[in-house]
Amino acid sequence: MAGKTRIDVVVFDLGGVLVRIARGWNDAHRLAGLPEDHPMLSSDEFHERSAAAAHAHQIGTMGFEEWARAVSEASEGTYSSDDAKAIMDAWTIEEYPGIRAVVDAIHEAGLETAALSNTNARHWELLGVDDESYADYPNLGAIQQLHASHLLGHAKPHPDVYAAFTEAAGLKKARVLFFEDTKPNIEAARRFGWAARHIDYAGDPAAQMMATLRHHRVAPSGH
Repeated sequence: MAGKTRIDVVVFDLGGVLVRIARGWNDAHRLAGLPEDHPMLSSDEFHERSAAAAHAHQIGTMGFEEWARAVSEASEGTYSSDDAKAIMDAWTIEEYPGIRAVVDAIHEAGLETAALSNTNARHWELLGVDDESYADYPNLGAIQQLHASHLLGHAKPHPDVYAAFTEAAGLKKARVLFFEDTKPNIEAARRFGWAARHIDYAGDPAAQMMATLRHHRVAPSGH
């Protein structure tokens, strides 16, 4: 261990921290190869109407097929269900470089690792978590526990998700360092008592996390 630390476990968000993702619906639409002049891209009404379905999908009360139909209905048929599915599948892009070194440094220091992600069953499948293949995201397999909103029944930044996570992960009394890219989720985690650090997804997440680990004496200065 690099020195005495007040951290017991490091918890990662996934999208924007470990995994590069689309930054919103319009970005995912374009990544899916759909037309750039599509009328729903500039439709506030569509985004408002589809938000409830997105939230239900994220907390596990709506399945992938039902969500795709709801998106099509919210667009009044401008999107087909297949279009919606293509957009969802385009959302996850790749792992950020350098992630395995971060996870290894934490484990070498004798600390635990876990993930807490706002996601859905379809993305869980694409990331390879369901069958533990980890598909194109092999470094996720090095994290000791993976937890998601659709399994916990709550989504960040609602305080219930942090309580549900600590219960499911067996970390009620753990001192947590949390890496997250979304500021409301960071603020909620801090209110819950976690040491939460903002990750700038547009920069180098692995380098940012390693710097924080050095600050907390989890990783040595030369790591």
